[in-house]
Amino acid sequence: MILAPRAVLVHRTTEYEELVAHHGTHGQAAFFLSSRGRDIEEVAGRHERTRRALAEVTAAIPLTWRQARVERGDLDRFLFAPEDVVIVVGQDGLVANVAKYLSGQPVLGIDTEPGRNPGVLVRHRPRDTAELLAVAGASVDELTMVEAVADDTQRLVALNEIYLGAAGHQTARYRLGLEDDGGVVEAQASSGVLVGTGTGATGWLRSVWQERGGALRLPAPTENRLLWFVREAWPSPATGTHLTAGELPAPARLRLTVESERLIAFGDGMEGDSLELTWGQTVEVGVCRERLRLVG
Repeated sequence: MILAPRAVLVHRTTEYEELVAHHGTHGQAAFFLSSRGRDIEEVAGRHERTRRALAEVTAAIPLTWRQARVERGDLDRFLFAPEDVVIVVGQDGLVANVAKYLSGQPVLGIDTEPGRNPGVLVRHRPRDTAELLAVAGASVDELTMVEAVADDTQRLVALNEIYLGAAGHQTARYRLGLEDDGGVVEAQASSGVLVGTGTGATGWLRSVWQERGGALRLPAPTENRLLWFVREAWPSPATGTHLTAGELPAPARLRLTVESERLIAFGDGMEGDSLELTWGQTVEVGVCRERLRLVG
């Protein structure tokens, strides 16, 4: 028996919904915002545009397809199936949030607020949904992802970047080296290490790259190459600042051995979903074998 495709709509709670849930009523939320110089009508308008976009996308799904919806906060508890077509309705960051939970399913990004979102990953409008679903999977960009694998088999995958450092962004202490680099390692104390992809080169990675003078060439989103940067390395008799940036082509790995009581690794800004690393543990970061298959 061949299952019909399932359209999985991924969305997130709007700011308006969060405000009303917190304050109880529209009026109380309006009063709260006005006391801080904001108008609830602007927030409510964005909410309505998102609701209309979701309704338009839902109406465009073929009647023979199955459907499911998942809110961003429930992604880690949702089971994606091989026959799914994932429709992300919202911001670019929502595509990055869902990427780590997929294994080859095509992803269609729908922009709910053109002009407000950069549109790097949510490339399409709600009115285009039916046409795109008809060819979903036939024309996709395979975007490079980054992974971190710890010596206890913990694994983390991200679309934009992985950050390794201390919880609370205190000083992280570790030994850093490149796999197969003649055993050269350096003890460091820093604000953490950032390893990013070509997709991440439009965000956090780019800001660090600009601060360093842009000497390294930024990777393209589909290129099997990462950039890594050590943030604010501190020189001392026991710690160095020589290994602070570089390229990481596949299949090379950046290796970090923890010399703090606790470090964490998290991807795409989702600090709540992180790897926990303790003294003496080793983690390796490099190009991930999986790709995000984004409908062009």
